[in-house]
Amino acid sequence: MEGAKPWSDYSVSELKEALRARGMPVSGRKDVLIGRLENSVFDAVIAEESPENWRIDFFGRVRSVPLPTLIVISVLLVGGSGGAIIYSDEILDLVKGEPDYVLLEFDYTMTRDYAQTLVDLGHPEWEGRMSGTVEEENTANSIKTNFTSMGIPSTMDEFDVNIFQIGNEPDLSICIPGDIGSIFGGPTPCSAADLNREIIQYTHREDYVIQGYSGSVDIFHSENAEIIDLGNGSEDSDWASAASKIAMIWIEDGTDGNTDLLERALANDVNSMITVNTMVNCDELIMNDCVPYFKGIDISRFDFIPDSFGFIMVSKSVGNAISENVIGGDGRLQMRVDVDNQAISTIHVPCGIIEGKSESVIVIGAHHDTVYNGAGAVDDTSGVATLQEMARQFSILQSELGDPEFTIYFCTWGGEEEGLWGSKEWVDKYRGMLSDGLRLHINMDMSHVDLERNSGLTIYGNSAKDVDILRGINSEFSKVYPELASKYNVNVNRIPSSSMPYNSDHAPFVYEIDNRPDDGIDYGRAVVCYGSGSSEYHTYLDRMDRFNEESLAVSGIILGSLVRYLSYGERT
Repeated sequence: MEGAKPWSDYSVSELKEALRARGMPVSGRKDVLIGRLENSVFDAVIAEESPENWRIDFFGRVRSVPLPTLIVISVLLVGGSGGAIIYSDEILDLVKGEPDYVLLEFDYTMTRDYAQTLVDLGHPEWEGRMSGTVEEENTANSIKTNFTSMGIPSTMDEFDVNIFQIGNEPDLSICIPGDIGSIFGGPTPCSAADLNREIIQYTHREDYVIQGYSGSVDIFHSENAEIIDLGNGSEDSDWASAASKIAMIWIEDGTDGNTDLLERALANDVNSMITVNTMVNCDELIMNDCVPYFKGIDISRFDFIPDSFGFIMVSKSVGNAISENVIGGDGRLQMRVDVDNQAISTIHVPCGIIEGKSESVIVIGAHHDTVYNGAGAVDDTSGVATLQEMARQFSILQSELGDPEFTIYFCTWGGEEEGLWGSKEWVDKYRGMLSDGLRLHINMDMSHVDLERNSGLTIYGNSAKDVDILRGINSEFSKVYPELASKYNVNVNRIPSSSMPYNSDHAPFVYEIDNRPDDGIDYGRAVVCYGSGSSEYHTYLDRMDRFNEESLAVSGIILGSLVRYLSYGERT
């Protein structure tokens, strides 16, 4: 338009703002952004003078649009007041109607094979694939090999980060002293000479588990260490009374997380800490008990964590036994934990890459590491299995339809369970590429539904346009797969970018790609999928016996179809 400033004179930041105002993608180099604005049929322009030439160009650009569409456009044009005509991408979406979404093919029987392969790579005793271990490295290599077998070029990034290393099997037991005692030169209670002592030995992983960034500690029966019951461990609890002692915290509704508890313990010179599970998975896995589970901490909130602070969680029954026999009786606790929480370990991020026509990228991710104490069949072997089948299908699509519009990364993250290390480090390494070109990140963390506890799936995103597409795809999914749709309900929601939770590997893509203190955060686009959860979460019982591969077809098809639509449009 005469007198208008050409798009080439705008800065990249101004171009992105113009694209955002139109609900258009903001990824890509400057020339890509300019081309996107110049080629848009409904470029937000106000024609104020002599619109005849514009009208000729406008109708020439939409001559292929059906008659009903042109009628709607005419109404919109007539509705322009004072000769001003406003049009945008949203109007084009409105008049074109719902796209004809083509669903991604998905063979969910393949996902069980993918999952079983990873589970079989777990620790020979503890079953987990904890980051920084040979089990996690073997897992990453297996995934990379699968990408190669699919004909997909792949990379392997390695990052050295502070992840605790667990040494020898931990030990937890209670000793009830014999009836001879130490009077008149008798044996020391609970010593080897106390032949009448009773030892109650607890089973690692089933009765107790180490918590994230515990240090090493050796507390023996003979020391008669004092344990202080601090209730739910709130700020009002008498933490000072536990100085140089063992604090015991009962996990109940309202109890703060491990990070807050550890901060209070260290601030009050507590020697070690035991938390008791009285709230999670109770009576669901073991009758009349609550199984202990692993939880980490936010290590970024600590300048230093002592290497001699022991930190474990016990089951409800073990907590009651400690309370009755040790705190309220003559019993003595033995607690031995061998952990190097100052260690630097190598984590891995394998990525399969399908090259697209542009430098803009879509990143699909799931974490391949697990907690140390369980196989992690659901968390998050299920997500990784889904990702691998999606990658296989896109490899087939590429051979049939050619290169997609976007370059698609299929990445699996190490280090998630210890603090999102893999995704954080990968985002930091590829910040330039992602800042200029990230179109969307998709995170699948436990995108699995247990048949017995089926409350469907939840998919949420921070982009209105992406959420609208997902809802349309979900509707198409219901038509094409009515049995799956009726069995597994799918809720698709939009939430504000600033409300996206920082609890899984999507967080670095949302918050840490373009953090500009002067201008605020330019949030990245993300879509997150969760299943119905798992009562076996972070316990030794998260095994393949409850794995439901059929449910993975739901997230795989819906999320895969979103990527297919963005990359190939309505092409069959």
